[in-house]
Amino acid sequence: MRKLAILLFLLVSFCTLAQNTNDLFSNANSLYKKGNYEEAIKLYEQIKSQNIASSELYYNLGNCYYKLNKVAPTIYNYEKALKLNPLNEDAKNNLVLAKRLTLDRIEALPKSVLQKFNENYLQKLAYNTWAIVTVIISFIASVFFLLFYFAYTPSKKRLYFTTSIISFLLLIASLIVTYTQYNQSKNTIEAIVFSEVISVNNEPTNNSDEVFTLHEGTKVLVLDSVDNWKKIKLADGKIGWTQSENLKEL
Repeated sequence: MRKLAILLFLLVSFCTLAQNTNDLFSNANSLYKKGNYEEAIKLYEQIKSQNIASSELYYNLGNCYYKLNKVAPTIYNYEKALKLNPLNEDAKNNLVLAKRLTLDRIEALPKSVLQKFNENYLQKLAYNTWAIVTVIISFIASVFFLLFYFAYTPSKKRLYFTTSIISFLLLIASLIVTYTQYNQSKNTIEAIVFSEVISVNNEPTNNSDEVFTLHEGTKVLVLDSVDNWKKIKLADGKIGWTQSENLKEL
């Protein structure tokens, strides 16, 4: 009886939290439509503080900051939206517009055929989505194998054997893709420059030489960290050190 009461309490708490979140989200959307962008941001941030995040939430935050002409937060939130849902076309299109507000024009290094294939196709789905695809394929492969095992006629056995082999090959491929995407997601640390102008040095010290400068909104790859310094890499291959306070990691 006690366990049932606890379960009911948790269920009611969850439903109440979900309702409150929906109300906050609706109120924030209303404020956005009225042009009260700063007030809308406060409500969206309140939802974030409850550890409830979604691609739509970050997308709406990006829209608010875009209206306020705040470059770095705009790009940061659109990037976060795409991290959670790479298929969010609205966030992708708005990110292109937001990047036009940045001052840095960085030409990316040429990519190999495999890198282009990975970026244009495999990365269209997040690793957790690939995991779901893997589970579905494993189920299909198991069904075809059982059909092969219990089939009586040679023609059906050949058909189910062929389809089960193809399914298992697809299963192995999806497992590899899921594992690769997971490792890439966990080992790749990206960040957005939040300071208006930052100095990038050749060493993690204040008296080291400046090698180049960056402006707010530029996305960088974080390679390493030493004390309050971050080693960053640009899309064109340039590498240097900047203070951690200049960046906000995605």
